[in-house]
Amino acid sequence: MDPIKNPFSPGAGSPPPELVGRDPVLQQARILLGRTKAGRSEKCMLLTGLRGVGKTVLLNEIDRLAESEAYYTINIEAHEGKPMGPLLAPHLRRLLFELDRVAGAGDKAKRGLAVLRSFIGAIRLTVGDVDIGLDIEPEKGTADSGDIEVDLPDLIVAVGDAALERSRPVALLIDEIQYFSQKELGALIMAMHRVQQRQLPVVLVGAGLPILPGLAGESKSYAERLFSFPDIGALSEADAARALQDPAQAANVAFEGAALKEIFRLTKGYPYFLQEWGYQAWNQATTSPITDDIVRGATAIVIRRLDENFFRVRFERLTPSEKNFLRAMAALGPGPYRTGDIAEMLGVKVSGLGPTRARLIRKGMIYSPAHGEMAFTVPLFDEFMIRAIPDFDPR
Repeated sequence: MDPIKNPFSPGAGSPPPELVGRDPVLQQARILLGRTKAGRSEKCMLLTGLRGVGKTVLLNEIDRLAESEAYYTINIEAHEGKPMGPLLAPHLRRLLFELDRVAGAGDKAKRGLAVLRSFIGAIRLTVGDVDIGLDIEPEKGTADSGDIEVDLPDLIVAVGDAALERSRPVALLIDEIQYFSQKELGALIMAMHRVQQRQLPVVLVGAGLPILPGLAGESKSYAERLFSFPDIGALSEADAARALQDPAQAANVAFEGAALKEIFRLTKGYPYFLQEWGYQAWNQATTSPITDDIVRGATAIVIRRLDENFFRVRFERLTPSEKNFLRAMAALGPGPYRTGDIAEMLGVKVSGLGPTRARLIRKGMIYSPAHGEMAFTVPLFDEFMIRAIPDFDPR
């Protein structure tokens, strides 16, 4: 079949041809946006889930929903080791200039720019040179302490005041939010707390790994009252079938039932993998329908692509001790895994795993679903580790 007409889109954050199984989350987002725009309080959202479940796709869809409701949107991705201040400042500069150009009385946007100038001056002192071309006098005494937990709430409130004056709500969307430091995450939570107390038209929708609720709670104990944490998981078998069948049918192609079952067995319903198998199965088929034999023939290609791209890029960031830790997890079979069993597999004391475990959590490779347990943040990574290190000697 024509590969140019292939409807499937494997890729990081690539929108699928059919977004299925996510209606409750999108409806929650619509309510958040609608109530905030109307001046009513509503919990902001922090989406959590493993890699490959479509958190970035949902974040982008919520961005589109916000724009359709006349929100000014800021969509950014946090990075490991990159401070929050320099990441946010250029986007807030553009936002405040945009608000300043809107016709209407008042000077809240100009004040917001002055507060932003103060904020930039403070972060220049703490993280090095930051130059975003803001030629305006700072507002002394506001957002200029150099303490992100003091300055960020002042800045976001100034942005919210400008947004309220201009009747232009603001949606802040942040992907990979778990990469912010505990102090930065705490500052963001404090800022949104202040915004909600004042009923300013600013919403935060973030996305991160399953460790995010714990990180938020550790940063500020009231986070669970300020945010909801929708769990974005794998699709059900019925939704997985729709994600494959509906776009194929739109192109006058069908999947046999056995093919759909085989793909679900292989992917366990994870959206990224569904796109990979759908894409390769389409390219391997010569005519409709796509059969389970075609799916099995495509599987070797999919596994190779995943190993070379999706999995390998994470594997190469690991130290030898981290690779051994993850290989020991994989050797224990399907997770989650008891920390004591991992230690026994490696022939060390549980206390000896602490530094490696902490590094792997910081790198976003594992998380703790329950006390004393570990699990992979990347679906099917256990199978990859066995392929990557076939001859494993844990001792």
